Amino acid sequence: MVGFLTYLVPKRFRKKELVIPVVRMHGAIMAGGNQFRPALNLASYAPLLEKAFALKDAPAVAISLNSPGGSPVQARMIYNRIRQLAEEKDKKVLIFVEDVAASGGYMIALAGDEIIADPTSIVGSIGVVSGGFGFPEMLRKIGVERRVYTAGENKVILDPFQPEKEGDIEYLKSLQVEIHNIFIDMVKMRRGSKLKGDETIFSGLFWTGMRGLDLGLIDGLGDMREVLRRRYGTKVKLQLVSGGRTLFGKKVPGVNAALDVNAERLAAGAVSGLAEVAEEKALWSRFGL
Repeated sequence: MVGFLTYLVPKRFRKKELVIPVVRMHGAIMAGGNQFRPALNLASYAPLLEKAFALKDAPAVAISLNSPGGSPVQARMIYNRIRQLAEEKDKKVLIFVEDVAASGGYMIALAGDEIIADPTSIVGSIGVVSGGFGFPEMLRKIGVERRVYTAGENKVILDPFQPEKEGDIEYLKSLQVEIHNIFIDMVKMRRGSKLKGDETIFSGLFWTGMRGLDLGLIDGLGDMREVLRRRYGTKVKLQLVSGGRTLFGKKVPGVNAALDVNAERLAAGAVSGLAEVAEEKALWSRFGL
């Protein structure tokens, strides 16, 4: 309410504050998500990004990033949207890494004109990983026979209920190499001459913010408030960009806000949610988090 009343005061009588919009991007990067467990993807964050870049008087948009990675597709889509908006609105993008910006999280960080991290943040992991489980022996032991009928000899490639095949693994690795090369090209394009000639940069290793600075993966060390005050003055105001709210502070319902009471969908959602939790847990645990 105070913010609303401020706009009723003529500009010449308001305190001169420079407002910098802040978007918090936290979590594993994956498609889907719901109102109970939102995911880090373009569909969830596009409205917030549009809102942040729409603030006319702001010279920059600050993004608080904390992600262990996930879907390379969603990471690239978020990266592209940030760069498109930055160019359209002529604003700088400052990325502030919290615990981690690794793998797809670092891909998003590349959208920043500058990347700033804490000395103890984790950055890097420029590589591609795929994982899963195999159950052919378990099925045999419990007397279950796998029956699959396909049109197309490769339709059940990497089926977890069948023994691994060398040809399947080679094909998967060829896809990983393609994605890895795209990632490498993005890093080289965005970081350019800042990168040090260290052959381990693109090996999938990850480093602390301090070592990342030495390697040229980031531009500086510090926290958001400290850096922005130093750059734009002590009167700078950080404005967190969030979803719309009503006059009384309640969240405005979005496309995912209505509860679906269908029992089958709720059950399916619960199972899917458990799988997503396990996947997200695995992503964070790779970095000791």
